[in-house]
Amino acid sequence: MKLNSRFFASWILGSILMYALFYMWHGVFLNDFKKINFPFTWLIIFTSVAYITISFLLYAVYESKPMKNIYNFFVRGMLSGALVGFIIFVVSTVVTISISRNLTAEHLMLDCIWQMVEQTIGGVLLAVVKVFVVDHRPEEA
Repeated sequence: MKLNSRFFASWILGSILMYALFYMWHGVFLNDFKKINFPFTWLIIFTSVAYITISFLLYAVYESKPMKNIYNFFVRGMLSGALVGFIIFVVSTVVTISISRNLTAEHLMLDCIWQMVEQTIGGVLLAVVKVFVVDHRPEEA
């Protein structure tokens, strides 16, 4: 993984897009922000750090050796995003299992699908930006 303009543009734009999707889903559609019992500023700070980290991990998965066998950058971005989204869903479900009540299979499936869609969109953006950002040093997609 090379730290060049492609990396930074993909990483930052990916985190902004996924954060915006998170905010729309939880803040607008589900209205989850009314349920938090700590300062809203903390939520903004913690989720910002989380999505910067998620975008970095997504880039690392995209650039991993097994993913390099997938030559289509678009498909590689989708697979990377779906994989990271599923892993985040699994971890967040395990972490919140003791505080979540009345979780149905439908709720879990919707949450899983949304997490995978969110990260897949981020992975596709990451791949597109990585391919189209001009960097004067040669690098494969």
